[in-house]
Amino acid sequence: MTVTAPATPTAPAAGAPTAATGPDTAPPRPRSRRSRTLRVLTRRPGRVVGLAIIVLFALMAAFGPLLYPGQIAVDPEAIYAPPGAEHWLGTDFAGSDVLQEVVVGARYVLLTAAIAAVVTAATGTVVGLVAGYRRGLADSGLMRITDFVLTLPGLPLLIVLSTLWSFSSPLQMGLVLGVTGWGGVARAVRSQTLSLRERGFLEAARGLGLSGRHILFRELLPNIAPYVAMNLLLSVIGFIGAEVALFFLGVVPFSSENWGVMLNQAVFSGGVMSSPEALAYLLAPLTCILLITLGIVLFMDAVDELFNPRLRERA
Repeated sequence: MTVTAPATPTAPAAGAPTAATGPDTAPPRPRSRRSRTLRVLTRRPGRVVGLAIIVLFALMAAFGPLLYPGQIAVDPEAIYAPPGAEHWLGTDFAGSDVLQEVVVGARYVLLTAAIAAVVTAATGTVVGLVAGYRRGLADSGLMRITDFVLTLPGLPLLIVLSTLWSFSSPLQMGLVLGVTGWGGVARAVRSQTLSLRERGFLEAARGLGLSGRHILFRELLPNIAPYVAMNLLLSVIGFIGAEVALFFLGVVPFSSENWGVMLNQAVFSGGVMSSPEALAYLLAPLTCILLITLGIVLFMDAVDELFNPRLRERA
C-alpha cells in the first residue's frame, strides 16, 4: 500500500491575483496632490468662502479698471445720491459713483500689498536661510544688515520719499514697504534654519557632497515653506492696512484713486462726521478692507493644513 504525502501549498507568484483581491482588484493608489488640495479646501465651508473672497478681489483688481476706463465720472447734480439701480453704492460729495471708485481703487491697494509681501517674503527667506546655514562671518554680516533694516523708520522714510516720488505706481510703494519690512522674516527664518541645520537629513546631504545651493533650496526651504506661506498671507493684510493708513493720514500725495484716498476724503472733505448721507461713502472702502482681511484669514486655515502633515492626519 503506497501512502501519498499531502501536497504542500505553494505561495502565489508575485503580482498574481488572489482570492482576497480578485483578478480585477488593484491596490489603492495614493491620492494625487490635486485631489488632496481640493479635499482640504472643501473640508470646511469657511475655507471655500475665504478663497472665493480672495478670487473676487483679485478679479476686481485685474479687470476692474477695464470696466471703467478713463477718469471717474462726476455728476454735480447727484451729490450723495442714495444707493439705487443707477448707483449701486450711491455717490460721494462730488457726485462720483462710489462703486466705480471702489473697483478702480482696488488695483492700487491689492497690487501694492502683493508686491510688498512678495519682496518681504523672498528677501527675508533668502537672508535667513543663508545666515542660518552658513553661520560664521556670513551670519554676522547678514544679521547686522537685518538689524539695520529693523531700525529703519518706515513712516518718516515714506514722508521723505514722497518729496521725490508721487507713488502713482503700485510698484514704487510696494518696493518701499517691502524693502523696509523683511527684517522680521529674516530673523524668524534664521531661527528655523538653525534648528534644522543639525538634523540627520542635512548631515546625509552634506555627506553625499551635495552643493550648498541644493541643500538650501531643495532640503531646507521645503521644511520652512509653511512658515513662509503663512507669513506671506499675513504680510498682505499688514501692508493693506499700512498703505491705506498712509493715504488716510495724507502722508503721501493723492496721485491715484484708492481706498485710502476715499477714507481721507470721506472724513476731511465729505463731512461724514456731520452728514449721515456720507456714511455709505465711508463704509464702502472699510467694508472692502474687512472682507479681504476675512478672506485671507479663512483661507489661511486651509494653507496651514496643506503644509502641516499632522493636521492632515488628524483630519
